Amino acid sequence: MEALTIQDSTHWDPLIAGLPGAHALQTWAWGQVKSRFGWDPFHLLWRCDSGEVCAAALLLERKLILGGFALPLGVMYLPRGPMLDWSDQALVKTVLDDLGGFARQKGAIFLKIDPDLPVGYGIPGEGGVDDHPVGISVQNQLKARGWIFSDEQIQFRNTVEVDLTEEEDALLMRMKSKTRYNIRLAERRGVTVRPGGVADIDLLYQMYAHTAVRDDFLIRGKPYYQAVWQAFFKAGLAEPLIAEVEGEPVGGVVIFRFAGRAWYMHGMSLDDHREKMFNYRLQWEGMRRSKAAGCHTYDMWGAPDTFTKDDPLWGVYRFKDGFGGYVLRTLGAWDLPVHPLIYRLYSQTLPRVLAVMRARGKTSTKRSLSI
Repeated sequence: MEALTIQDSTHWDPLIAGLPGAHALQTWAWGQVKSRFGWDPFHLLWRCDSGEVCAAALLLERKLILGGFALPLGVMYLPRGPMLDWSDQALVKTVLDDLGGFARQKGAIFLKIDPDLPVGYGIPGEGGVDDHPVGISVQNQLKARGWIFSDEQIQFRNTVEVDLTEEEDALLMRMKSKTRYNIRLAERRGVTVRPGGVADIDLLYQMYAHTAVRDDFLIRGKPYYQAVWQAFFKAGLAEPLIAEVEGEPVGGVVIFRFAGRAWYMHGMSLDDHREKMFNYRLQWEGMRRSKAAGCHTYDMWGAPDTFTKDDPLWGVYRFKDGFGGYVLRTLGAWDLPVHPLIYRLYSQTLPRVLAVMRARGKTSTKRSLSI
């Protein structure tokens, strides 16, 4: 078995599309976007003895900066990867060994992975809960190999997924009656939805910034979303949908699509006409268009860590829960401390740094709305 670095943008996405856990955050476009914001992408492939690609990883490295100079130490992150058959224990061992060796070679303080690997379905403590034995086994293997469940979970650990393989009428009937009613109510009250494009990026960001300030959550600056949306729109890997009432925009979603799956990653709304339930119509159109594009799964991107009313995502989850999906619980992010003492110091310092950055980020977002 051989691991190598590949630099050819024309072949990366087709090579990884057939791997288990293939994800939009492992595409060539994602690596190129992150390279504009301080990260160096490495594209790793593992070929089996037959020559076929059996594992892959888009690995991001960021050097630490002190006094304007890059230190020989950095951090490594593998967003929603690596991609492989996690039931193949020999392959898992090889990939984890190679990733650890690569991180040591590059002088990383630690390596973070968060593969799209289920550990269970359903809400713990409720009926219909199933554990995923492969995910549980990998969880135990990581612990035994010195990996640590990360305090810094970059992506959502849990989510709600909707199976798009049935006909549209069946999808609607699987939804809760209130959700179905609100979808139809939005149409009766004049909500229309149109696909957008690069020309709508400024509008999308203004609506997203407004949503962040109103609902008190942190987003990045405008240049970041401009880079992400432009790259993914042009590559045909994402599509914005914009809800309008009498020709005026009132909300939007950005749907990412890759390897038969769709992800609702960004949602935004203004304050007017919210009684017309345009958010329900947007989600339904996102599902319909993803199904028409050949997607079999629609990931609603995010559910609570603990399914209780005091979780910050509880209200959002109740909205998503109406669309007839199922709760998917994944492995989450795990860290391999390559330099344990520095990792411990980094882990203790990071929360304070992030708190300052979040405060500055909210101030910056508010300021952008006044420009």
